[in-house]
Amino acid sequence: MSYFDSAYRGTPPWDIGRPQGEFVRLEEEGAIAGDVLDVGCGTGENSLFLASRGHRVLGVDSSKLAIKKAKGKANERRVKADFRVWDALRLHELGMQFDCAIDCGFFHTLSDEARVRYTRSLHSVLRQGGAYFMLAFSNEEPSWGGPRRISKEEIHLTFDVGWEVKSIERARFEDRLGEGGVRAWLSVIYRV
Repeated sequence: MSYFDSAYRGTPPWDIGRPQGEFVRLEEEGAIAGDVLDVGCGTGENSLFLASRGHRVLGVDSSKLAIKKAKGKANERRVKADFRVWDALRLHELGMQFDCAIDCGFFHTLSDEARVRYTRSLHSVLRQGGAYFMLAFSNEEPSWGGPRRISKEEIHLTFDVGWEVKSIERARFEDRLGEGGVRAWLSVIYRV
């Protein structure tokens, strides 16, 4: 059993039972448009929110248990969203294109080598001009364990070819561990 399948046997700290506030704000501001790919969707809260707002959404995750829970929520809430167990480093094999992609806590789990493969994979499924919204743990968050912290420089270096980094802003990654969540970067990146 994978680490993530094991974590989803219970309720992991990142599974807050609702969409992340940053993605709610982006959708309400009209920044998220068209068909959406949710990379590392977990149990689907962000996907379900966006689908309920009229987007066609595909959520992918490597955890079979997370996807099973996401499908159960979609059925229970009668929200039309598609969920698949999928390797984010092989998105091109989906045979689909998207206007937008969101990433809530996936990128910061990747090694340096996997990041390069991921950006190529993501580039292959986003339409030209498509937006990628990434919420990742910030290097400004004190180290107490958990996933690797990401710096602005790392984001710029990773998305230097075939992408335009429009903004990287301070944000909060909400969790179940305490008030206020964790310091994060919200990146707005476009495929060129």
